[in-house]
Amino acid sequence: MTRDVIVAGETLIDFIPETPGALDETGAFTRRAGGAPANVAVGLSRLDEPPLFWTRVGDDPFGDFLARTLDEYGLPDRFVERDPSAKTTLAFVSHHEVTDEDSSSSPRPSSSPGDPDRSFTFYRDGTADTRMRSGTVPDETVAEAQWVHVGGVTLADEPSRTATLDLVERAADAGCTVSFDPNARPELWGSDTEFETVAGWVLEHTDVLKATPAELRSLGASGERTAALARSACDLGPHTVLLTLGGDGSVAVATDDAPWAGTARHGGYDVDAVDTTGAGDAFTAGAIAALVAGRSLDETLAFANAVAATTTTEKGAMTALPGRDEVAARRK
Repeated sequence: MTRDVIVAGETLIDFIPETPGALDETGAFTRRAGGAPANVAVGLSRLDEPPLFWTRVGDDPFGDFLARTLDEYGLPDRFVERDPSAKTTLAFVSHHEVTDEDSSSSPRPSSSPGDPDRSFTFYRDGTADTRMRSGTVPDETVAEAQWVHVGGVTLADEPSRTATLDLVERAADAGCTVSFDPNARPELWGSDTEFETVAGWVLEHTDVLKATPAELRSLGASGERTAALARSACDLGPHTVLLTLGGDGSVAVATDDAPWAGTARHGGYDVDAVDTTGAGDAFTAGAIAALVAGRSLDETLAFANAVAATTTTEKGAMTALPGRDEVAARRK
C-alpha cells in the first residue's frame, strides 16, 4: 500500500518521573514509548494518516514493548527493524520544579534546548537506533511517497548519520517534500559546531524546517524578532520554517519557492497543561498532516497548535496524542 508520508528515526523508552526534581532524588519512574520521530509517526496515525515508519530497536524486552506499541497505534511494521546485537535506547526525563513565575496554561514544546520544564539523560552508546543502515527504505518506496520526515537524534552517531542523510538525499532527488526537526540535544553531540555542521548537511535538502528559536540560532540563523529569525533560517536551505514558541503559539515563514508562500502566526490555545512532553512532536504531526492535505499556512498553524495543545492535557507523549475529533473540539 502506498503511503503519502515516510518518517524515519529513533524509537526509545522514556522513563518519566512520578515527581519533579533531580534524577538523583527521584525514586520512581513510569515507562513510556518515546522518541521524537516515533511520536510524529504515531501522531500522524492518530490523525488518520498512518505513515511508513523506519526505525530500529533492540531485540530485547524493551524492543518488544516498542514494536508492540507501534503496531497497536496502526503503524505498519515493514521498516520497524529489530537489532539482535544491540539494546534499545533509554532516556530518563527529569521534570524541574515549576514556580508560580514559570507556570503557564499554554503548552511548551519539549524539543527546546535548555527547556526549563525538563532535561534528558540518555543511555545510547551503540544502541539499536545508532545502527540504522543506508538503503533500508528502497528507492521505489521513496519515489511513491509525497513527504519524508527525519529528526536530528539519529544524526549524532554513525552509521545512522549516513543512513539518515542517504534517505534525505534520495527523497529530495525523488521530488518528495523533506521536513526536518533538529531536536537539538547537546548531550548527544561532541560540540555545538559538530551539530551545526551535520544538521547543515540535512538543511541543504530540507524543504520544511520545524524548530524552536534556540534551535534556529544553534543552526546559524539570526534575528531578534521571530519572523526575522525564521526568514534567516530560510537562507540555510528550507523554503518553509515552522517556528514553535511554546505558550506564544507558532510562526510560519515561507519563501516564493514554497507551494504555500507567505507568512502566518497563531497564538496557540489556552489549556490546563498536565504534561508538555511530546508537544513539539504533536505540532509536527499536525503540521505535516495539514500541509499534505493542501491547507494554507494559517490553517496549518491553527491545526498543528490544536494538536499540540490537546496533547498537553494528559500525561505522556504517545498516549496523549489526539484524534481528529479531539482536535476539532479544541478549535471550537
